[in-house]
Amino acid sequence: MVLRHWVSGVALALLIGAAGAAQTLPADKPAVVHLLTPAEVNPQGLLPPPPREGSTEQKAELAELHRIQDARTPADLAQAEWDNAHEDPSAFAATLGPRFDMAKLPATARLLLTIEHEQSAAKKLAKVAFHRPRPWVLDPTLVGCAHADDKPNSSYPSGHTTMAFAMAVTLADLIPDRAGDIFARAQQYGQSRLVCGVHYRSDIIAGQVLGTAVGVELLHSPALRADLDAARQELHAAGIAP
Repeated sequence: MVLRHWVSGVALALLIGAAGAAQTLPADKPAVVHLLTPAEVNPQGLLPPPPREGSTEQKAELAELHRIQDARTPADLAQAEWDNAHEDPSAFAATLGPRFDMAKLPATARLLLTIEHEQSAAKKLAKVAFHRPRPWVLDPTLVGCAHADDKPNSSYPSGHTTMAFAMAVTLADLIPDRAGDIFARAQQYGQSRLVCGVHYRSDIIAGQVLGTAVGVELLHSPALRADLDAARQELHAAGIAP
């Protein structure tokens, strides 16, 4: 559990407490207890401000996006578009194989739904706090994935990347022999946001940090112990985890 120890101090600076109020979810999703409410999350205590608009750093990041746009292949863009449309556990399905099917893994699905809602609260609070314009707002010549649903001032941190790393921390703990592949997939998933032209490099790094911190903090939560154990047993029975 080297990763857990490495980031625990950072996670504690971000996340205060481990108990939250119950939240109401849509009727088609099971009820979950939110361990980290938006009021308990302080991304500004963990993440530095993004590069200022017009700064040397911001201009370098914009230039990188143009280099990526110029070099990407149709296959790169197709993968990025798929990733753009799948901000959920299915992002790891190709990595973990056909048995990693949430319809057949109810305990794992429930655990990852909890992780999804916790990281969502954290990243939304961060996006509001930093209010960074998307790259395509400042440079319309960037062309990539569809972004009609993206709020124009929600660039920092990358929400997709936050989700990927929060889930990667959880899945790596449950399936330790595949940890390298899981984190490689999370890294690739974050890179897709650059291929799409919808985030800067610093947005991706911030998403990695925030997602990792949230994921590790949740692994420490006594309230999730039973769900983690149930998912671990289920993944073992399915032949996915040792």
